[in-house]
Amino acid sequence: MSHTTLPRPAKTVEPADPPRQAPRRRHWSRRPNPVAGLGATLWLLVVLVPIYAMLSASLTDQEQALTENPLRPPTNPTLDNYNTVLDSGFGHLLVNTAIVAVAVVALVLLLSVPLAYVAVRTRTRWSGAAFRLFLLGVAIPAQAVVVPLYLLISELGLYDTLPAVILPTAAFAMPVSVLILTGTLRDISEELYEAMALDGASPLRMLLQLTVPLAKGGISTVVIYSALQAWNGFLFPLIFTQSDGPRVLTLGLFNYVSQFGVNIPALLASVVLSGVPIFVVYLLARRALVNGLMGVGGK
Repeated sequence: MSHTTLPRPAKTVEPADPPRQAPRRRHWSRRPNPVAGLGATLWLLVVLVPIYAMLSASLTDQEQALTENPLRPPTNPTLDNYNTVLDSGFGHLLVNTAIVAVAVVALVLLLSVPLAYVAVRTRTRWSGAAFRLFLLGVAIPAQAVVVPLYLLISELGLYDTLPAVILPTAAFAMPVSVLILTGTLRDISEELYEAMALDGASPLRMLLQLTVPLAKGGISTVVIYSALQAWNGFLFPLIFTQSDGPRVLTLGLFNYVSQFGVNIPALLASVVLSGVPIFVVYLLARRALVNGLMGVGGK
């Protein structure tokens, strides 16, 4: 007797559940903020209106600059003021200021990067006390020590030279520079230092091959900060120089001021030409500047 094998019923496959979509995040930044927009607009006007008035006055003559509304566009724009500035030794002043700025930046980087590296990597009581003592320079104004600095520079025979401006400018830019770099170096992972130490790397090699490449944001911030201090410095060039040889741009503005009056259009034209180079440097490194300032204070 043969047994007939009945076919088994096919299993019904239940449809798979549709994949759940991740909940959408709310973009709070896209929500309109009228208060912030109004504040940003007011601040933009506060910044742009003086710049517009300066540019407008630099394109007018002396009579119009003294009698008419400074916000009124110039009726007969002229470049005579810029020609006057360029013919009065502006190139010499620009070269001296550039030399001072480059030398100050070089000195600050050469000294502040190793100091910040030691302050971060050496965790002893003495290194912390030395770091806090060094930062006291932030609280010391230049006006309070200008007389001792004058005597020191005179004894060294540096009076009325560019080094007389470079050295104190770099010294007063270093405390803030070390503070910025210290906050940046604290963000570097400790495991990276340990990995290089296991490979037999020396502290100098770790500084050059690990710390400096990873601290580009802080270094860029220090470069711009120290360059601004050197470019806009007025007190040290005024006290430590006398002749026209080491004169810089900030002192060159006195060429348009006399006992009988002020050549306002030429003075403002000189200010415009003086601010163009440092403004270009800021535009090229503004992103690194913001990143470096965000790292101040460490984790």
